[in-house]
Amino acid sequence: MEIIQIVGLGMIATFLALVVKEHKPMFAFLLTVFVGVIIFIFLIDKIATIITMLEDLASRANINLIYVQTVLKIIGIAYIAEFGAQIAKDAGQGAMASKIEMAGKVLIMVMAIPIISVIIETIIGFIPG
Repeated sequence: MEIIQIVGLGMIATFLALVVKEHKPMFAFLLTVFVGVIIFIFLIDKIATIITMLEDLASRANINLIYVQTVLKIIGIAYIAEFGAQIAKDAGQGAMASKIEMAGKVLIMVMAIPIISVIIETIIGFIPG
């Protein structure tokens, strides 16, 4: 099972990072980042499958693909911001992690504006007037 491989890799990297951290903290941090990137690369195929499936479902349901793509971009921003913030926290940079999280939230709001506008216009269209 893939999750066992991922968790095993993560646990081995964690153990090695703890051992190496005593002598070379920078190498421990680099090991952690490297393994995090490897896990992310391992998941790219799965993410692509999910995106393809959701786009196929949206096209069969006659939903405008722009909205689905926007939601997928928002989800991507959230995951990438979380990944970056966790790396910053691992490096002991809590303040930088907070800035990364804030930037992710702002970018999500910017991406969501067109969807929010369509929802508001649709609601206004239902109001008799």
